[in-house]
Amino acid sequence: MTEQTHPDHHNRHSRRVALRAALAGAGVLTAGALGAAPAFGAPALVRGGRPVLTHGVQTGEVSTRSALVWARADRPSRMVVEVARDPSFARARLVRGPLLTPETDGTGTVRLPGLVPGGEVYYRVRAVDLDGRVASEPVTGRFRTAPVWGRDVRLVWSGDVAGQGWGINPDIGGMTAYAAMAAREPDLFLHSGDTVYADGPLAESVTLPDGRVWRNLVTPEKAKVAETLAEYRGQFAYNLLDENVRAFTAAVPVSVQWDDHEVVNNWYPGEILDLPQYAEKRVDVLAARAARAFREWHPLGDGAPGRDSEGRIYRSFRYGPHVEVFVLDMRSHRDPNTADRTKPGRILGRQQAHWLVRELARSKATWKIIQSDMPVGLIVPDGDDIEGVANGLPGAPAGRESEIAWVLREITRRRVRNTVWLTADVHYTAAHHYSPDRAAVGNFDPFWEFVSGPLNAGAFGPNTLDPTFGPEAVFVHAPPAANTSPMDGFQHFGELNVDGLSGELRVDLRDGSGASLWSRTLRPQRR
Repeated sequence: MTEQTHPDHHNRHSRRVALRAALAGAGVLTAGALGAAPAFGAPALVRGGRPVLTHGVQTGEVSTRSALVWARADRPSRMVVEVARDPSFARARLVRGPLLTPETDGTGTVRLPGLVPGGEVYYRVRAVDLDGRVASEPVTGRFRTAPVWGRDVRLVWSGDVAGQGWGINPDIGGMTAYAAMAAREPDLFLHSGDTVYADGPLAESVTLPDGRVWRNLVTPEKAKVAETLAEYRGQFAYNLLDENVRAFTAAVPVSVQWDDHEVVNNWYPGEILDLPQYAEKRVDVLAARAARAFREWHPLGDGAPGRDSEGRIYRSFRYGPHVEVFVLDMRSHRDPNTADRTKPGRILGRQQAHWLVRELARSKATWKIIQSDMPVGLIVPDGDDIEGVANGLPGAPAGRESEIAWVLREITRRRVRNTVWLTADVHYTAAHHYSPDRAAVGNFDPFWEFVSGPLNAGAFGPNTLDPTFGPEAVFVHAPPAANTSPMDGFQHFGELNVDGLSGELRVDLRDGSGASLWSRTLRPQRR
């Protein structure tokens, strides 16, 4: 890839004005504090005997002709969705969705078929009482289907939400980075993990070193570490109490992956905890409960490609001719963090590693975007052990690096071009360029990795780069102290803009207000 820099500019025609009006009319932008997610069927949210949609709407798995829509009701009811090509819903069609029952905590997802490629889709969701007599007030959203050719595409990505004691602070307007992302009018949001902090209880207030006070909205589920299924469900419900998050999810489809904090910090399969705050010490038990809540509270289809027999998720999807996204799971298939880092290890697992190489080689998209839950070259420790890919040792790849080295070697051998790795996890933003000219191994093509986060959590960093794959930190924006509060300006998200005609890809690393801190334009290489 060759690249050039140029100043920030905004060259897309606004397509969200009507949506903002529709959302406001549906109560999404002005919903205020909903309080905690009620136990399913709780009478507190029964209003006039009608069902209530409690946590807004979400969309996912958007393709040229279909998409998933998600919602949650406060009691047993039927999810129904009206779909139209304009905000008046004059010629809307009705899509019958699933029953919303206690089995899934009142959540449900329905696929909208028969959509027009590259078109605007307006939808509104209702929950209909099981006797069919009454329905909830509608909640409205909008998205754009994937193009077949010629249209610019914009993606944003980030991760790390409500971590290190920093939750929804009503005094500063809640999770405002979501509003900044929404203002960029993206087609897709890639959530790069740590979607919740199930292991991070919130206090009602936190006093900062300079005397300022951070105030948290706290629910019962966020007052302790999550262990039960209900407590894990409450973690995902919490973020959707924020009106910025609900407005964003109603406007922007999400591709979501998990990392460690959806379960417990730095977890790996088979781990037995020695933490006193956990009565349940078996991580596999906690992970199964967390995975169920994760699937219930996000728009994920049951038949998603890459879902294996145990329900683990890694997948790819196409969004137009220039973009294909490969969503990794670096958590479910890894070896223990305590493993010998001088011997071959695993971070993807054999099945996923082979899937990734095979699907990258098959892809006809200009850009292969690898949505990774952890960075490749940053050293991420777990006490005296290793949490990430990089083993912290100079020389040839070993430990988990050996598996990534195999992937890089294989895709180079198969002449896969234009891969870009996106991640969050380390709570700052950076641009890393990897080159065999600087590496301990020379059998891979140069590539870029872009790091951006957190969205609403403590800021940290920067971490040290491991030299094995020859990384260079071209840009870094990190706080002066560990666990810097979101009040202090070190929240981040990243943005990709792909030109529909030339295929050029522009990367912007932005702060939590949306200001561009660094940008670079990459020109695609041809096979």
